[in-house]
Amino acid sequence: MTATASPDDTRNTPVLEARDLSVVHPASRGRGPARAVDGVNLSIGRGEIVALIGESGCGKSTLARALVGLTKPTHGQVRYQGTPLDYSAKALKAYRRHVQLVLQDPGGALNPKQNVYDAVALGPRLHKLHDGLPDRVHHALARAGLRPPEDFVSRYPHELSGGQQQRVVIGGVLALDPQVMIADEPVASLDASVRGEILKLILRLRDELGLSALVVSHDLGLAWNIADRVAVMYLGRVVEQGTVEEVLLRPKHPYTRALLSVVPSGAEDWRPTLLTGEPPDPTAIPSGCRFHPRCGRWAAVPEAERADAACDRRELPVLASDSAGAACHLLDTNPANHPLTETV
Repeated sequence: MTATASPDDTRNTPVLEARDLSVVHPASRGRGPARAVDGVNLSIGRGEIVALIGESGCGKSTLARALVGLTKPTHGQVRYQGTPLDYSAKALKAYRRHVQLVLQDPGGALNPKQNVYDAVALGPRLHKLHDGLPDRVHHALARAGLRPPEDFVSRYPHELSGGQQQRVVIGGVLALDPQVMIADEPVASLDASVRGEILKLILRLRDELGLSALVVSHDLGLAWNIADRVAVMYLGRVVEQGTVEEVLLRPKHPYTRALLSVVPSGAEDWRPTLLTGEPPDPTAIPSGCRFHPRCGRWAAVPEAERADAACDRRELPVLASDSAGAACHLLDTNPANHPLTETV
């Protein structure tokens, strides 16, 4: 198995990166090309958990598929341990042993005709890891929290709970000793009582194995509970990123503020900031700040002052916690106060 977790200072060394990554889907049915991923720069350090947060349709899953090599980018690079990804069949097979994908729906990811042993053994068999296969499968199931593994290997998916199914999927990932796990909404289909247990499992795998992870979600509470860093995605682009504390307690982008505002605060005067306008359309990205058509602060700017604000003409750069003072000029400077301090 992989060595124990790296010290915190090694998390600055990227194990997986997206560099100026774009995925453009061609025009179809009278609609123009869709920029599903648009110039994204994102890195995942060794032993680091990064949360990728955004609404449905913002490009999160497309970016996840590009990072695991299932979608070839139109522009830019995916780099693993500093080396650009090679898209030949042989190279992709080798790469996917190190970078594994966990899908949202564990029931859909598992073959109903395969028992747990065969489901977890599928990856090792594909990579011809036949020596000691039973021990490898049992060890992976135990790591995933299915103990004793002997009680589970002969079961079929329909005999398992949703949480157990997700543990089997994660066990299949662990059976290949990967360096990085890309988890696309890994707890979205699970009951609330099970969500925390799966998040604890991901944290434990990080601590025990040094496993790096990108966790894709729309849930900012999940990011607070599990992540070292957060990247907020809107309309194909990462608009803000930084440490959990910086992004979730001192957000610099109005979109991040809007997402945070829907988390109930318990205060009597709590009111969510509802997003205005139509949902994002990757075939018609607006000029300037791509969030401005839905931004309540822009909507409140008087017409006479909009020329100075220039939100519809000037693109807002990626806002990062290490860029001192940089923030959307329409935001106030008071830190947001949100109830995200509950731990897993």
